[in-house]
Amino acid sequence: MMNAELTPLVEVNQQNIALVFCDYLKSKKIAAQVAQSDKGYVILCDRELHDHAKALFEAFIQNPHHDKYQQAAWHQGKVTELTDSNDNLLTVFKRNFLAHAGMVTLTVFIACWLVYGLSVFGFAMDMFNSLKFYSSLSVESVLSAPHRLFTPALFHFSLLHIAFNTMWWWQLGGAIEKTQGIRHLVLVFFVSAIVSNVSQFYVSGPNFGGLSGVVYAVVGYVWWMGYLMPEKGLNLSKPVIGMLLVWLLLGFVDLLPVNVANTAHLTGLLSGCFLAYLYSIRHKQAQNK
Repeated sequence: MMNAELTPLVEVNQQNIALVFCDYLKSKKIAAQVAQSDKGYVILCDRELHDHAKALFEAFIQNPHHDKYQQAAWHQGKVTELTDSNDNLLTVFKRNFLAHAGMVTLTVFIACWLVYGLSVFGFAMDMFNSLKFYSSLSVESVLSAPHRLFTPALFHFSLLHIAFNTMWWWQLGGAIEKTQGIRHLVLVFFVSAIVSNVSQFYVSGPNFGGLSGVVYAVVGYVWWMGYLMPEKGLNLSKPVIGMLLVWLLLGFVDLLPVNVANTAHLTGLLSGCFLAYLYSIRHKQAQNK
């Protein structure tokens, strides 16, 4: 509950814009919250600091995807309440969870948790044998069961494993789908799943699983899109990028307490970076025609 008296500052039609700026105001010690209206989302701020908040918004709207705004959102680390206080926490969480994720993001998310749930209830070996990579990679094996090229990404070995992977998938996959559409996320998912699975197979054999290769691909894609085409609205803060790259490095030097598919992580990251680079090149070529 905020003690400051709040007054409407501005109304916007994009939920993410309202949430990011609200978090930025909080990082500046200005009380703020977002309320849903009939036409969009109203940002409320401290009445006494209204003029200062207005000046900050005018600067924000010129470049809403600047790193400082995204970092403020990360530092807040909580969901902003969008409606009145009659909504319980679960209702608010579901609304925000679904608002951030599109059809592809949710489909992969649900598929991973469905497979994990069946594994927990006694079907682990059945699920793994149905989804695992080929014992021997050949044209014949691919033609007979093409789904095995990507389905190892849906199988996870522990609660921590699936929680970590699906959290990042929801955050970054959802951002890609919301800003660039279904087609781009589908491409990133299938290309990175196939590339990371094939490369991991050649290094360690068929006994692996998890969405990690795809997760590192969406990390690479968002990272490079933010660098190459920041106007598209995809970016990742440097501390987060640094943390994930350090985790990747620790896996290669064998300092992690769990078995890690290092090759899948690396090739997934590279495939995501490459897809972002390829998109930027094709976009510039189309503009020059």
